[in-house]
Amino acid sequence: MTGTDLLTTLHHRARQLGFDLLGVSPARPPEAHLDAFRAWLARGDHGEMAYMARPDRVERREEPALILAGVRTVICAAVNYCPPSPPAASPHPLHGRIARYAWGEDYHSWMLSRLEELAHIVRQETGGAAQHRSYVDTGPLLERSFAAQAGLGFVGKNTCLIHPRLGSWLFLGELLVDIELPLTGAPSLPRCGTCTRCIDACPTGALTAPYRLDARRCISYLTIELKGAIPPELRPLMGDWLFGCDLCQEVCPWQRFARPTGVVAFQPRSQLAAGLSPMDVLTLDEDGFQRRFAGSPIARVGRGRLLRNAAVVLGNLGTREAGPALVKGLSDPEALVRSHAAWALGRVGGPEAVDALEAARAREGDPQVRQELAAALDETSRA
Repeated sequence: MTGTDLLTTLHHRARQLGFDLLGVSPARPPEAHLDAFRAWLARGDHGEMAYMARPDRVERREEPALILAGVRTVICAAVNYCPPSPPAASPHPLHGRIARYAWGEDYHSWMLSRLEELAHIVRQETGGAAQHRSYVDTGPLLERSFAAQAGLGFVGKNTCLIHPRLGSWLFLGELLVDIELPLTGAPSLPRCGTCTRCIDACPTGALTAPYRLDARRCISYLTIELKGAIPPELRPLMGDWLFGCDLCQEVCPWQRFARPTGVVAFQPRSQLAAGLSPMDVLTLDEDGFQRRFAGSPIARVGRGRLLRNAAVVLGNLGTREAGPALVKGLSDPEALVRSHAAWALGRVGGPEAVDALEAARAREGDPQVRQELAAALDETSRA
């Protein structure tokens, strides 16, 4: 079988497996993208994602042959996860929004298993001689760079990969192989032009310039990747985002071409599409968290971070109705939850909040939580 025949077979099988796009890129990302990545690290825009800056990980991103010896090409696949309809309104006025990618099942295992099926075809057609590595998000690859080189779209000013006929609601996966395949890159794709809607829409100013994202200010980073306390100055800017953020994608004009996904696994769970009650979230113990979010991307952040986010949402909503849930949060086993519940109670205010904060300060032993309690009491006194 020739390389062209093998690629035709892979395209056909990819469609059967549920992928929407498949292309082939050279085994090294463009030098311009590498330069941008190095500058991103140098500015510290990766935040606490220290693994991104580890020398061995940087070297692998620059030279994929360190991942797979003799790699010749990268097979890039994408699947559309756009939900079939807008979310229904939450039955409760207090709710936190969930990024669309988390409305369905966790995509990692779905994509990896199907990439391995494509790898099986490659091995089969090369007499078992071909070697491969498959990745979905977790590998040391500049995946959007490879996808753009493979013709799957272009990188927009919001740093997302955008396909002219599908928008940017795309999950990406890569298959590194040590055989030559015909490259599929499109020589000319449309771009963002003069549009800056994504930059203008970001409430935290995370998009500091076109094509430049400071993760330290990104709501998705703050609610998912950041393991510790959310900087107090950014909390009010997060609004009601409980897990992730879609704003820079929602406002993108290319999304008008997006069509609903046909993948059953990515159909939205109604309770996630409509948003979650942060007050309910604050009642979850570890077992309850695991039961409720098993199989969802939300499970990956762990209970403590989700409850931290829920407290911030309630503080931003600022209603006294949230008081009892936040008071309960002051006694949570995790200091991360207690500290953010204290901040939120300071925002909610009222005599009950003051009493609860004073009682918590009297028993609290964690220095960071005590600092948050003191700041919250100051907030209530100023109010």
